[in-house]
Amino acid sequence: MKDKEFNLLDEPWIRVIDKNCSIHEISLIEVFRQAHRYKDLCGELPTQDFAMMRLLLAVLHTVFSRYDGKGKAAPLDDAEHALGRWKELWQSGGFPAEAITGYLETQRERFYLFHPERPFYQCERAKIGTEYYAAKLNGNLSESSNKPRLFTNISGKAKEEMDFSEAARWLLYVNAYDDTSAKPSGESKKQGIKLPSAGAGWLGKLGIVFVRGDNLFETLMLNLIMVNEKEELFGKECPVWEREEVAQGERTKIQWPNNLSELYTLQSRRIYLKREGQRVTGYYLLGGDFFDKENAFIEPMTVWKNPDRKKMNDYVPRRHDFSKQFWRECPAAFLNDNEGRQPGIISWMKYLEEEGMVENPCMDVRIVSVQYGDSNYFVTNVFSDSLQMHVSLMADMNYEWREMVLNSIEFCDNVSKKVWLLARDINLASGGSNSTKESKGTAAFFAENVKADYYNRMDRPFRKWLYEINPEMDNAEEEKVKWERECVHIARQLGNELMRQADTAAIFGRTKAGSDDRKSETYSAAGAMNWFLIGLNTIEKS
Repeated sequence: MKDKEFNLLDEPWIRVIDKNCSIHEISLIEVFRQAHRYKDLCGELPTQDFAMMRLLLAVLHTVFSRYDGKGKAAPLDDAEHALGRWKELWQSGGFPAEAITGYLETQRERFYLFHPERPFYQCERAKIGTEYYAAKLNGNLSESSNKPRLFTNISGKAKEEMDFSEAARWLLYVNAYDDTSAKPSGESKKQGIKLPSAGAGWLGKLGIVFVRGDNLFETLMLNLIMVNEKEELFGKECPVWEREEVAQGERTKIQWPNNLSELYTLQSRRIYLKREGQRVTGYYLLGGDFFDKENAFIEPMTVWKNPDRKKMNDYVPRRHDFSKQFWRECPAAFLNDNEGRQPGIISWMKYLEEEGMVENPCMDVRIVSVQYGDSNYFVTNVFSDSLQMHVSLMADMNYEWREMVLNSIEFCDNVSKKVWLLARDINLASGGSNSTKESKGTAAFFAENVKADYYNRMDRPFRKWLYEINPEMDNAEEEKVKWERECVHIARQLGNELMRQADTAAIFGRTKAGSDDRKSETYSAAGAMNWFLIGLNTIEKS
């Protein structure tokens, strides 16, 4: 790159949406000046928006660990000082533009998308890596050079090239969520170096959880975690643009970062954009920095799981299951137990609530995730979900309420198992295959679809029920009974529909011949319905 061009501080490239649902592109400096006026980020994908949010948070963590709201040098001393600074910013209702702009101006040279020495988020050595066209850079397509997608919402020139603002957004996305299709460089092969797999980009490994406010300012502030779960300050902030040298190593294992700006600007990939005139036509890519994901608790925005119960204190990030609504994952997101660990962002929200820092009683918890196929070799799906609840549900003082909500989800799961058995037995009575494989045409496959239908029907009622819960009221048992009745009512409705759809022969039943070591079994829709109703009554009384 011969010339400096497209400085992200000044050029419009960040997509936001205002309160009238109009979309705008604004600069990095402008997004901080006007954050309180915009509703949210509004990039091409929710996963891209999250990568953008992490960049913005990295700036905020760096600035407000060193300066106060007036831009005066005032490094944080302790957790109390950090909380006071957060409270001052929150109550102001908007970011102090002078403090943020003053810092960013000192880093102006590091924010050129094209620069002869330090192009933003790029490394010229990546030229020895895998070469991709623009269609792979575009996360809406993620199209490899040798396997074009048959059906896309983008075609022609839009697939072959993109403008600088769009390329800058996807640059963040690829760094965060890239798959594992890139090969080691020819240089490493010639030297006989066997490099480890860096895996998917760091954000692609996570089950991402964050909190959304009423506007972009509130969203950034609520996710601006000033102290760790031990109520201690993080290490000295060190975002990637402050490094003296650009990291060059291919597939480099590093130590866990000890500060959030370094984590949020982690270079999972070495990338170098290709351009022709005023358009980006592709990029080069190498594997970048990675670290052990086991117990990497510096990461505050993921759910965790314990893959081996024999190792009680070992946790790894747990990706979201795109086939499940987020509320069904509540135990993983909000509880600390032998199977999972509470995300740091939830602990931070509990801390804010207990300190009386958050006045809005409702919290909008959101998730985003990328689903990969074939050992993370390609992206198959991108999805997001959200859940609104009373923020005090997270407080330790409301443990009883939180347990009630989680037990209510478990109750719904138990009812769904009865629905599954009913659907399977009715399908068998209708002549379905009794193979245990959930392949198309089997009773198990039919039952899984009916179970999914049940959860879809429960989705809206649960969200409404959770949103209306007020832990300050003394009616937990009433709310529990109310929810359980709703679960059973909808299950019975679905069961009656299955019965109406069953053919006459299924009502009276069929006998399935057994194998040499199994007896013949008789299945009837009527008998299945009786057992279903008995099962629901048993669950209700337990």
